[in-house]
Amino acid sequence: MSQEGGVDDFGLPPGVRDEYLQGARDQLGAIAELAERLIAAGDDTEAIEALRRDAHRLRGSAGSFGFPQASVVAAELENTAKQWLERPANGSGDRGQAARAFVRRLAAALFTKQPLAAPPLPPIAPAKPSPAAATESQDLSDVPEVIVVEDDPTLAELLTFGLEARGYRFVHFRNGREALDMLRTMNTRGTSPLLLLDVDLPALDGYSIFDALQQEFPGKFRVVFTTVHGSETEQLRGLEAGAMDYMVKPMSLRVALEKIRRWVGR
Repeated sequence: MSQEGGVDDFGLPPGVRDEYLQGARDQLGAIAELAERLIAAGDDTEAIEALRRDAHRLRGSAGSFGFPQASVVAAELENTAKQWLERPANGSGDRGQAARAFVRRLAAALFTKQPLAAPPLPPIAPAKPSPAAATESQDLSDVPEVIVVEDDPTLAELLTFGLEARGYRFVHFRNGREALDMLRTMNTRGTSPLLLLDVDLPALDGYSIFDALQQEFPGKFRVVFTTVHGSETEQLRGLEAGAMDYMVKPMSLRVALEKIRRWVGR
């Protein structure tokens, strides 16, 4: 990133866009929660009005910080919410999925690397960067921050939707055996991704996966068990085995994302 004259490639002071993105994650997380309310009740006018207000705020700010496509999508969402408010009962059954689609588009517009407005001229005598440093910075973008192992399609969709809305890098596995095979070979490049591991999985249960990872790759992943079995005995079993925490299903998307934010650190 060029910082000549105290500005970045988008004409903003260095670090301002990163600060904006941190706030945008929270904004998009709030919009994602409203989308889930519309999944439950498409004629929830309070949620629709809140959606319109949040989209309006994002529309007005994103383009100013170098995210013009996010402003375009937010404008579409604002106009759509206005139409829903004009006809609260018309087509209410599809609104939750439509709102989810907008959230995914906004996440892509905000968290996908943005092209520069005008590409810089190449230097006359470019210095050769250290190959190791260049490789490390590029490869880390391929390492997931969160790994979801969950066979329930509804819950998996909810979790991955929330992760996508917050701009996390993530992967999802539905089968225990497949998950273990991939986790064994995954190159985490010195990081310790968060592993949300369901206890009751087809082919291989979560405890067996955890035991295998602890024996073969201790410390490679930070594990949080997810299960419908929320008894004290069940939770202690996972914690005493070395898991970081426990999440009991059913779970609130808002609570789950807040816990993930604390565990991941952003």
